[in-house]
Amino acid sequence: MSESCNPEIEYEHEDFEFVTIEEELQVNERCQQLLKHFYLYLQQQGMSAEQASELAFSADLYLRDYLLDFGRQNVVQPQPGIIKKFAASWFITHTLDPEMSQLEQHLTAIAALYRYLRVQHFITLQELAVLEAEAAELEYYKERIATFLALSGDGFAAWDAECPAKF
Repeated sequence: MSESCNPEIEYEHEDFEFVTIEEELQVNERCQQLLKHFYLYLQQQGMSAEQASELAFSADLYLRDYLLDFGRQNVVQPQPGIIKKFAASWFITHTLDPEMSQLEQHLTAIAALYRYLRVQHFITLQELAVLEAEAAELEYYKERIATFLALSGDGFAAWDAECPAKF
């Protein structure tokens, strides 16, 4: 079967570990391949090329900017709380004008990416359930955006302490 008919990943969990800059660049390339396969998979599931592209773009921000660059995490071994840190802190503080509609698009993409990683046997059904539950905490994230936008004075420290972005 051709790659476009059956986009499977041929990596192991360890292929996404890195210590040196050279290893990080290799992992970044693997993440780009993972996102291409994810894009093809979404289309295979009936999504239009435009919709698949939007989700892959949103997943890219999470995968390469947040997990890889900021968090220095193995992207196929997600830890509980990782989406919450992204949505309730990192996204808000790293976006010029954080809006819930934007965040919802990212959370939709993140959940879809983890479902894809489940199909590829990178994560377990239990891990997927935890990650999807985190992605679904929309009211909490909406409140976090609102309280962030209303901050004044030295209120950031208390806001950040509730859900710090740092790993």
